[in-house]
This record gives sequence, C-alpha cells and structure tokens, in this order.
Amino acid sequence: MRITQIGSFMVVLLAASAGLAPAAPKQYAHQEYFEHYEGTQTCLECHEQEAENFLHTRHYRWKGESPEIVNLEPDQEIGKANVINDFCTNPTPNWIGAVKNSDGKILARGCSACHAGQGVRPNGEISREQLENIDCLLCHASGYRREVYPTDDGGWEWRPILWRNQRGLDSVAKRISLPTRKMCLRCHSGAGGGQNFKRGDLEYALADCERDFDVHMASDGLDMQCIDCHADEDHRVRGRGSDLGGPEPKAADLSCENCHDAQPHAVAILDRHTRRVDCTVCHIPTFAKQDPTDMVRDWSTPRFHEEANKYSATITFGKDVVPAYAWFNGKSRVSLQGKPVLRLEDGTVGIALPEGSRRDRASKIHAFKLHRGVMPVLKDRQWLLPIAVEEFFANGRLEEAVVEGARSFYGIEGEVDYEWAPTVRYMAINHEVVPAERALQCLDCHREGGRMDWKALGYEKDPLLDAID
Repeated sequence: MRITQIGSFMVVLLAASAGLAPAAPKQYAHQEYFEHYEGTQTCLECHEQEAENFLHTRHYRWKGESPEIVNLEPDQEIGKANVINDFCTNPTPNWIGAVKNSDGKILARGCSACHAGQGVRPNGEISREQLENIDCLLCHASGYRREVYPTDDGGWEWRPILWRNQRGLDSVAKRISLPTRKMCLRCHSGAGGGQNFKRGDLEYALADCERDFDVHMASDGLDMQCIDCHADEDHRVRGRGSDLGGPEPKAADLSCENCHDAQPHAVAILDRHTRRVDCTVCHIPTFAKQDPTDMVRDWSTPRFHEEANKYSATITFGKDVVPAYAWFNGKSRVSLQGKPVLRLEDGTVGIALPEGSRRDRASKIHAFKLHRGVMPVLKDRQWLLPIAVEEFFANGRLEEAVVEGARSFYGIEGEVDYEWAPTVRYMAINHEVVPAERALQCLDCHREGGRMDWKALGYEKDPLLDAID
C-alpha cells in the first residue's frame, strides 16, 4: 500500500471512529443521461424543442419587440445587438477575438464572452448551425469555464477550457442544474469591463451574501435565486431595466407586487407613498456596496494603465452610491441606430431616458443609476457612433476605433466627421434590497438637504411642507 493510500485510509478510519461518515458526492440530474459530452448536439438529443425556444429569446437574439420604447417605428426590434451604449458601445465591431497587448496578454475577447453561444452571431433563424451554436453549459453547468480559440478558417469560437480533456469535460458537463446566482452573475456582474462596472446593483457578492447586503439573496436568509423572480416558461426571462428594450414577449410581468401587497406597511402614511413612490426608493438606500461601479466613462480622453499595459476610457468610479431619482411609468425613450440623437435642454445626449412625470398618474418615483459618458456623434446626421474598443485597448488609437465603429455599424467608408458629446443614461436599480429596519426614514428625504431634488421632480418645494402648510 502506498503512503498516499495509507493516508486516505487513515482519514476515513478517523472520521468513522468519530462518528462522521465521508460526505456523499453531490448528485446531479443528468449525470447518468450520457456517457460523453460532444458539444451542444449532446443536449439536442433530448432538448431540441428547448433549444428552439431559446433561439427566440432576448438572451440569445440580443434584440426583440420593444413596445415599451416610445420612439420606435412600428414592428421595429431593438436590443443589445443594435443599440449603442456608453460602456463598450456595441457588439457589432466588438464581437469575438483575442486582442493582446505587447506582453502577449489577452486584453479582450469580445462581447460574445457573455453571449450564450459559441461565437456564431445570432440571426433570428432556426437552423442547425444556430441550434448547435447554443452553449447550454454556460447557464446550466456548475464550474463550467470556456475560452476563445482560433478556427481553421481564420475566425474565432468559444470552447470549453477542458475540450482536450474528455474525462474532465464529461465531469463538468454532467453537473447540470437550473441556473444559480453564481451562474447568472458571471455575465451580469462582469459586464462592462470589470466587476460591477455596468449595472451597479449586481455585484459578485450576491452569490453568497448576508441579509444586510441583500435581504432576498442572502445565503442565511431567503436564499433566493435569480430565477425565482426572473424565470418564465420556454426560456423566457421576466423583467426589464429602464435603459433596455422590452421584456420577453408573452413573459409575465415582474414587480415587487408579485410577492408583496400593494400596501404592505400597516402604516397609513407609508402605504400612501406606494401609490407614487416605487419600493426601490426606500429599500435600496445605496448600491455598489462592495465593488465600485462605473459612474462616468469618457471615451474622448484615453488613459494608459502602465501596470496592465492597456488603454481605456477615463472612468470615474463610485462606491456606496446614493441613487438618482426620477419619474418612471415603465416606458423609455432611447437614442436609436440611424436616427438623430435625443438632446436634452443643455445639449447632453440622452442615451436612455425614463418616461414619466408628476402629472402622469401611471408614474412613480424610481431609483436609478445615473451614468454619464462622452461619446462620438456623427456631425451631419447627428447619429450616435459606436467604438471598436477591442483593438483600442491594445494600441490606444482612438481615431481608428471610431472610424471602424462607424464602418462596421453603419457601413460608412472613409473619413468620419464626428464630434464628442456628453451623454446620460438612466439605469434602473432593483437589487441589493436591505432589511426593512434599514430602509430610508422620513427625514432622509423630507428635510433641507435631503436626498430628493424636489424641483427636478416637478414640485415647487418639499411636498411634506405643503401638507403642513
């Protein structure tokens, strides 16, 4: 018997003598369903209908019907695929690749890193290529990891990092479950270039947090998974943010009232607030509580990071951020592809703006992350331009990146006459809900210097003072 075998035997013997049995290996639903994982075709043997359903969703197509966007043309579809944002701007010029710095380190792999496909762009059609492009393991296999690899035709594709290790790949591929918080967060928290850069209220800490961090997802509390609120039938996902397209067609509505009464406080003055004040206002006092979030991204001023040997926009971060507050009736207005940008009174470009007002009885005051940026705008047509950010990260040549963004997104060839414009985007804050005892109190808002800008919300002064008068 080898020494290592003796050691293992002694561990088992000691555990037994102490009345402890060795922990049983975790069981997974699919571990006996197939012998070897041979790519998505293994999943399709039993789940082709589920795959066809998934091809129709926003999670795969990255666009869809969006009646909640008030300035769309009839039947126009929008989403991540064809709307420009002020983070990595758009997937079209930044889809997939392996951009390296002068040290040979990979800086960027493309927006498809968070697409549930293997590198082929979604096209809205059901075909064998599109079905086999779905990467089921990304959302359903615990511990699954993948990397981008070159293809024989000069392109790129995503493969499991264990693609040469069949035994290891089989082990991971059989760990099939419904999506967990950790699975969802690896894309939704890592978007925009880093941990919690983009949304602000979707931190990796939510994977295993305490009740004070998020009362719903706390491991020692309700221990809710993302799918407890967001899952619908046929791979549809419920809910939407104010800066995104509409929810999945046919998906059920998502609001706090799915679980809570419309008047949950048993205190009349508080329950009156729920008519015009959304739950997020009082129950999410701050966001970005552990990881700072990107609050301003200025693409006009490149910054070189010597330690990382890469370029980026100039980014201003915030931590424990107090939300901005605005009226919202569930509809939005966005700057669209091939349309003149939305200009606010001060000339700022509105990338995504919530619809609503004090006089609109369907509106409530909501909590938002107010993200600001500086983005290129085509001078003559006033179109918002994306940036080919991947190569820029390595070489810092911003002019080339803007020109390539205009070419790939709009088909503009040659010289691009553009200007830099300040931008603003309202992003709904819906996570990191604190326990009731830590919610905002009356004087957090109703006092001089409180967190509400009453005039911006359409009031002459604090409405509480009106009630007292």
